[in-house]
Amino acid sequence: MNCRLHFINFLKNNAIKSSMKVLLILVFVLGSLGYSKAQTNWEGGVRFGDRWSADFTIPLKSVRFHPSVYFDRFGVGGYFDWLYAPSNGPQGLKFYPGLGPEIFFGNKVDVAIAGNFGTEYSFDFPLTIGFDWRPGFTLTNDFRWKSGNWGIMARFRFGSGSKLVRTN
Repeated sequence: MNCRLHFINFLKNNAIKSSMKVLLILVFVLGSLGYSKAQTNWEGGVRFGDRWSADFTIPLKSVRFHPSVYFDRFGVGGYFDWLYAPSNGPQGLKFYPGLGPEIFFGNKVDVAIAGNFGTEYSFDFPLTIGFDWRPGFTLTNDFRWKSGNWGIMARFRFGSGSKLVRTN
């Protein structure tokens, strides 16, 4: 039990500050890679549900980076999603599993590892709508499982001029 308390104190005092810096650097580096690859597939919008947030997607080479900024309890999350499309399904329909870190601030700081499982549909015009679930395991403050982060999102696809394309 004493070892567990030392681990929690270490995370609170040292790793949280370092984790935040690493997450911000990771967002900028991965964002730069995604920008040079396919600017027209960037998306930005809102997510409503158990937690409401600003929701973004940045395409990378084989995955996409899916950062969110939460507002009901201020925090950030960054998920790496693998996109799958049904072979005989509608063109804009996609399913995705993902995984990434979350950090929430307030009276106490919580660091978590969360999954990101969802489905979305990209219309012919620059709008993507979707539904997802982000269960996670909190690593600080009680080491608990959390399963209530459901959301519905709407995102606008950015592009240059009128050359907007669906995400892959």
